[in-house]
Order: sequence, then C-alpha cells, then structure tokens
Amino acid sequence: MQIRRLFIVLFLFLTVLPACSKKEEKLYYETGRAEAPVKEVPKDIMATQQAFVALVKNVTPAVVNISTISRKKIEQPFFEFSPLFEEFFGESRPRYRRDKSLGSGFIINKSGYIITNDHVVRDAESIKVKLSNENIYDGKIVGSDPKTDIAVIKIDAREDLPVAVLADSDKLQVGQWAIAIGNPFGLDRTVTVGVVSATGRSNMGIETYEDFIQTDASINPGNSGGPLLNVHGEVIGINTAIVAAGQGIGFAIPVNMAKQIVTELITKGSVTRGWLGVSIQPVTDELAREFGLGKARGVLVADVMEGSPAAKGGIRQGDILLDFAGTGIKDAQHLQRVVAATAPGKTVPVTVFRGGREMKLSITSASADSAAARKSHPQGGAPDIIGLVVEPLPPELLRRGASGVMAAAVEDGGVAAEAGIRQGDIIVSVNRRSIATPAEYDRAMAEAERKGTAILLVRRGGASIFFSLRLR
Repeated sequence: MQIRRLFIVLFLFLTVLPACSKKEEKLYYETGRAEAPVKEVPKDIMATQQAFVALVKNVTPAVVNISTISRKKIEQPFFEFSPLFEEFFGESRPRYRRDKSLGSGFIINKSGYIITNDHVVRDAESIKVKLSNENIYDGKIVGSDPKTDIAVIKIDAREDLPVAVLADSDKLQVGQWAIAIGNPFGLDRTVTVGVVSATGRSNMGIETYEDFIQTDASINPGNSGGPLLNVHGEVIGINTAIVAAGQGIGFAIPVNMAKQIVTELITKGSVTRGWLGVSIQPVTDELAREFGLGKARGVLVADVMEGSPAAKGGIRQGDILLDFAGTGIKDAQHLQRVVAATAPGKTVPVTVFRGGREMKLSITSASADSAAARKSHPQGGAPDIIGLVVEPLPPELLRRGASGVMAAAVEDGGVAAEAGIRQGDIIVSVNRRSIATPAEYDRAMAEAERKGTAILLVRRGGASIFFSLRLR
C-alpha cells in the first residue's frame, strides 16, 4: 500500500514538473533589431526610405491647408420651362447658400505668397490658411487665372515662413519618382508616392491651356493646389485634377507653366497672353502627302484673320506652321500654349511649309485682349456680350429632338469662357426662356443685358448644366 502511494505521488510530481518549468508566455515581442524578422535590409531600400523621410520633413512646413467659404446662388430648374410663373407670382427673389471647401497650397517666398488652384479659391468670401505649426491666417487673393487654374493668395504672417523650391519641369522624365503632399478630405499634410506616368497631357477638357503631368501618386479631393515633388523635394507641379472613374490617374500643372503665370499675377494681378489670329487644324498623314510634307507635323492654317499678327507677318491660308519662336509645333494645343506665352509686341521667328519648301517669317505678337483679337473670328460672326458666337443646331441633332442653339465659338477671356462654357455646348434657355433659334437667343440676351444677369441652361453630352453669368 505504501509503495502504491509513493508511486502515485512520484507520478504526479513528474507530471506537474514540466509545466512548472515552462517560461511564462510573452504578450508581445519587442525588438532591438536582434529579433527583427529581417535583420539585413538592403542598403538601397534603407537609403530610399530615408530620402522620403527627409524630403517630407523638409518640405511639409511649406505646404498649407486652405479652407474657404463662398456664397453660391441657388438655381430653381423646376420652373425652367414655366414662363407663366413670374407672370403670376412676380420675379422670384434669388436664394443663396454658403459653401465650404478645402484645398491645399504651398508658400513660395518669405513675403507670404502662396500658389494654389483657381478653383480652390474661386468666388471665396473668406479664406483661411493654416500652417504646419497650426497657426491660422486670413488669406487674400492676389490674382487668378481660370484658363490655367492657377491662383496666388497672400498671408501677412507674424513669423518667418518656410518656402518651397521650384524645379525645372521641362526636364521631367516618365518613370521618375513623384511625391504629392496635400490635405485630401481635410486630412492635413498627407503624403503619397508614385511616379510620373506621362507628361504633356492635353485635350482633357479640364482647362483652356493644358500641358498636364500625369501621375499615379494618389491625388484626392483636398489635394488641389498642393505640390507634386521630385526626390530632391523640389516642386515639379501643382496637383489639380483626377479622373473620377480611374484609380491612380491624377494630373498636375507643370511648375514651368505656373512660373510665368504667377509672376504676372503677383506683379499686375492678371495674365496677358499673345495672339496670332489664325484658325488651324491637325496635319494628318493624308494632308501631309497632299502638301508634299515628308511626315505629319505642325498644324495646317485653315484661315487667317484680316489685320491679325499672322496676316501682317505673311502667313497664308494653306501654310503648315512648323515652328514658332524656336519651338517645334506638335499640335494645335501646343501652338495655342506657345503663342499665349509670347509677350504681346514681341517679334519672333516662324517657320512655315509652303509650296513644297520651308519659309522663314517674322511675326509680332499682339495681345489676346486687343480689339482686333476680340472682333476677329474664323467663323465670321462677332461674339456677343458674353463672348459667344451661336449658330442653329445641325439637322442630325434636330432630328433627335434636340432644341436650342450651339456655341460655335467661345471668345477667350469672355464672360462665357470664364464661366466654363465650351465650344459645342448647346444653349437650351436664357433666364428660363426656351431658345430654338439664334434670333430668339439674341432677343433673350438683350433682355438679360438689361437685367444685368443671365442664367444659361446648357446641354453638354448627356448632362444639363446651369451657368449664372454677370453682365455688368
């Protein structure tokens, strides 16, 4: 019996002993790098990571958060086709709402000048600028340029301001690192990293003058106006737009385009552009063969406006414009940008292809705001008070049941262009009066001019858009 008891005690002792000898399990594991899962990280990866960390640390203080409050008129489309409403109830009193918006910007000098997008501060009644140290200042608009979506605002700071450094965006190469800093959805100073996906993007329908940098560095609402950087921390672009239906497709304005615009906005509050006075079209392979040009390049001059710089300089209808001011012309949008960047009154060399050979000419640019520029138009009609030339709808649209008049031309710098109306838009109504012919449009606009405002309902593709225009 005693032996049996001794055996049981010994068995229990041997069973419990291993459990008692086990170390207590840790709740979590910390590392002094000795226990890190990967002990030897390649030096190039560590160097890249440290470069991004240093870049963000040095550049972020120059990036600001911009919040605005604007007053927007509320349109009432329910009565769009009910002209009897005002007859019975009188003219309705306009109603307004206050909109808040968020955006980004970056400081460019110690005096407190800040670059951002025009659409960030457009129609703003108040602008608040928050620095990285959480100090908040009132901002005022120095100048803005809707055609490139660039604006300059200023703060009167009580402190020494950090500044961003601008790069040479003409040297950009596809595949380079691109770092975006901004305030997407109000999340202060968010950093995203990608590459330069493409350069020279145009025909996006975003702005009048387009030469975008495309990047896959994430750009979201609130990033607008913030900087796009290279690995040196220099600003290569101004984050501006995204493709809503796409992932990783964002656009930034090249900083070289912004430099000239910003200089003019700061020095005189507005932008003056050059004007040539030609109507142009692309050079296709077929046209190149017909004109005896070796390959498709440049732009074909379809019309030359009487009294324009082009006419005075000897450019003729049928010329193929190859080079302007030492820059080879790629397409119509490229020519538009190059001419616009030429100071009015400056004489520049131009190369055209005519009669099977190249010819050198000299053109003296005029201002796009000149009387000749405003009056001349390739379609032959003179722009109206808001800068539109309208024409009847083509038969195919009428057969589909469309109604209205088409914007055949939109004058650069006119009220319509500044509001965002584009060539090809269909004007359906003016001040809630339906429009079917150019004559009806003219009568409606004459009445609108007396009132001082015009509300245009526009069809663009499958969308209807209201535009509220001030006429005085």
